Amino acid sequence: MRNSLFLKVYLTLLASLAVVAFTSAFFVRLGQDELDRGWGGRRDKFIATMLPVTDDPAMLKITLERLADAFAADLALYNPHEQLIASAGEPFKFDAPGSRQSHDGKRPFAIRLADGRVIQARMPLGPGGRNPLGYLAVIAGVIGLAAYPVVRHLTRRLERLRRGVEIWGAGELGTRVAASGSDEVAAVARSFNIAADRIERLVDAHRSLLANASHELRSPLARLRMAIDLYERSADQATKREIVQSLSELDSLVEEILLASRLDHVQKLDHVEAVDMLALAAEEGARNDVAVSGSTAMISGDVRLLRRLVRNLMQNALCHGAPPVIAEVETDGAIVRLCVKDHGEGIPDGEGTRVFEPFYRPTGRSESKGGWGLGLSLVRQIATHHRGSVRYERVPEGGACFIVEFPASSVDPPVARPTPTSG
Repeated sequence: MRNSLFLKVYLTLLASLAVVAFTSAFFVRLGQDELDRGWGGRRDKFIATMLPVTDDPAMLKITLERLADAFAADLALYNPHEQLIASAGEPFKFDAPGSRQSHDGKRPFAIRLADGRVIQARMPLGPGGRNPLGYLAVIAGVIGLAAYPVVRHLTRRLERLRRGVEIWGAGELGTRVAASGSDEVAAVARSFNIAADRIERLVDAHRSLLANASHELRSPLARLRMAIDLYERSADQATKREIVQSLSELDSLVEEILLASRLDHVQKLDHVEAVDMLALAAEEGARNDVAVSGSTAMISGDVRLLRRLVRNLMQNALCHGAPPVIAEVETDGAIVRLCVKDHGEGIPDGEGTRVFEPFYRPTGRSESKGGWGLGLSLVRQIATHHRGSVRYERVPEGGACFIVEFPASSVDPPVARPTPTSG
């Protein structure tokens, strides 16, 4: 039922009001009974004391009239044989002695004196004589009516939030819900919108990755198919090298896609150890014919991922830049900085951040030349998983410079010990 939450909240509120009202009335009634008993005892004793012990009807009538004026009551005095002696106030018929039933706002009662005489009276209700249950019922009703729009407004916001979640869950990832206010419902709505934004960006990124990957895979697959056809006709070395190169491109691209997908879902690195960035950069520099300089700098991380980061930066500079390519490692004690420079044309103005997008293609570059694949995108992912950052800077004298910064590790580099010689 769509309004089940509203009914639960509102009925719970009404039930709570009813319990409070009846409980309050019960305790107030107990207090009233005690007050009535105390007041009644003092009243009866006062009237009996003030009434003179005499048979003179005139004096008794004067006393009864004074008492009637003082208490705003109707009084009648009877002898032990139930014969009227004197009365004051309006006449009344009192057929049920001891009755607590009130008439016209006055309650009848009887007082038996020590000499056998009986005073019948009809007196206004004493202090607290009115029943408070009516007042409490009115108060509870007013609160219930006032709470109706408040509870309805709250549950209506929850219903809008539910409808938004259902629409979003049906595939409309751009759906957002209203997040006005500062209460818990607004906080849930804001949290949902933030999560929806992240998921939408993630899904869009995966769609873009899939589209670009399929596009990039077509070129090496087409070359491979053509090379295989040519190789069947004439098995020359050039065709064989083309086949090997196309297979290598396919293998590298698939490996990068798998690594990018894994990094998207990894929250914590599997293997963390102290890594000397200068030594790591020197190894990759020797493999790629890139000059490396700098000072020893230690960071904590996954050596395989860091090796992939350095390799991608160097191969990107060699592929899209111009020689000479230089790598430098620096540290100030808190930050370890890796800079890879080339002397090519650099990145077009305004695209320094887009260069880290998957399969980025610079403005003006023809589709036949392909994009930059996932190399720099993986660099950013690896840097982020190591609490680092990467950025692009244009070299003043021409070329591109990619800078990666990591927090330095407190672990000292290992010291080479001399191997003992047998003597």
